[in-house]
Amino acid sequence: MKICVARGELLEALSVAGKGLSSRTTLPILSGILVSASGDDVVLQSTDLEVSIRDSIKANVEKEGQVVVPGRLITDIIRSLPEAAVTIDATAHDHAVISCGHSSFTVRTLSPEDFPKFPEVHAEKKVSIPTGMLVDVVRQVSKAVSRDETRPILTGVLVVIEGDSLRMVATDSYRLAVREVVLSSAVAEPIEVVVPGKAMEEVPKLAGAAEEVTLGVSENQVVFEFGNTVYVSRRIEGNFPNYRQLIPKEKETVVTVDRQELFDAIKRVSLMAQHNAPLRLKVTESTLTLSATTADVGEAVEDLMVQTEGKDVEIAFNHAFLTDGVASITTEQVTIEILSPLKPGVLHPVGDEILTYLLMPVRLG
Repeated sequence: MKICVARGELLEALSVAGKGLSSRTTLPILSGILVSASGDDVVLQSTDLEVSIRDSIKANVEKEGQVVVPGRLITDIIRSLPEAAVTIDATAHDHAVISCGHSSFTVRTLSPEDFPKFPEVHAEKKVSIPTGMLVDVVRQVSKAVSRDETRPILTGVLVVIEGDSLRMVATDSYRLAVREVVLSSAVAEPIEVVVPGKAMEEVPKLAGAAEEVTLGVSENQVVFEFGNTVYVSRRIEGNFPNYRQLIPKEKETVVTVDRQELFDAIKRVSLMAQHNAPLRLKVTESTLTLSATTADVGEAVEDLMVQTEGKDVEIAFNHAFLTDGVASITTEQVTIEILSPLKPGVLHPVGDEILTYLLMPVRLG
């Protein structure tokens, strides 16, 4: 194989494909990117056996063929080169020569016959989602995805599409995020799938300038297509928690506050919430008092003028989780709904945005 391609386009394609590289040293082939050249197309593929990515670019193909190159190394090499034409000559059986201007690199290659076959997903259901919308929704729910592999179902994002409604849900059992948006057209059949959090976070980043992302679902896989890229991930099997029953249907206290003021105050007071010390919220008439105390360090207290309804109450939360919740809201004002100090608190945006962010309280000592 021998190709000549613009350095910028090649680097972008390598960066996309690089998201599927495996760090497993026991299978060296998975740390490589399969480069296939035919006609005037160059296709790059990577996989870690759970996620598979394929991207394609145009190039001057002098000799067709395939080669597996070390993924991270070749990406670093191309990134270091000036903006000019790059030639990759892999006509030898065990190495490739990468040249650009006066620079030349020789890297060892692996056999393409050993590279796993790219999964061909025959999606039973498909839906197109505007990229901007996907970026916003994923950003708002992804913080609540669990990182604990002992409960695999919680490491994913529940995606539910019914009619023209798209809903994403994530929980780590300490907090819950539910975001709902309206699509421009309705789907013929409902879609419900749990997508690994890693995939759900990567796709919006990779979609870049693409106007929309197509989501397809098969029996055990989910596929995202955007631009010249195909991103395939396994589905997470199992029953996602019944999140609706976790959301309190009643409330005793409602606080309405400027979102930015609340966010800034939480950040300041949290400086004194060290060693997992809780952040306390005390609600009295027209005032929300934030406080945090860490033994042998100090304390912080800040009052905010707010609108309140209902009873006075004091409740405490993990400050990082509360920060994430407020940050996920984009409206100017936010409401905090509290039933009791021992029941979850719920954040909502004030306006048309349909978002629920639930937080388990920290027991007050």
